Amino acid sequence: MLTLKNLQSPGAHKNIKRIGRGQGSGQGTQAGKGHKGQKARNGGGARAGFEGGQTPLYRRLPKVGFNNSVFATVYAVINLEKLAEKFDKEPVTKASLIDKGYLSGANKHLPIKILAKGEFNKALTFKGIEKFSAKALELIKKAGGSVENA
Repeated sequence: MLTLKNLQSPGAHKNIKRIGRGQGSGQGTQAGKGHKGQKARNGGGARAGFEGGQTPLYRRLPKVGFNNSVFATVYAVINLEKLAEKFDKEPVTKASLIDKGYLSGANKHLPIKILAKGEFNKALTFKGIEKFSAKALELIKKAGGSVENA
């Protein structure tokens, strides 16, 4: 009788390779570890990053110097073509972007940058948006829109 207890499909269980169980198994004597040496020993083998005594890469590379990632400003990016879908006459502000679902999670707390990807021909007013790409500003002006506090 077939039950969940004995349900099996062909190939569902493969026998494990039993290493070090005598000559007849084909994995006896050295058990796949070769003859002596560091890697044949119990717990043997070099640690990660060990290069045989040569100064390892992580010690050869310099670790001092300036990295701007700590000070770089990260922006929440929104494309103009996406704004054209949901905005008509009301001004585009951070609050309205959150309400319409453009900003969520951590992006709600980041400064906003508007980029000029896609078609845009609506005269929208942008208030309190921190940054615009040059092309985005050009498209906004061409469509008859305006930017306040930019």
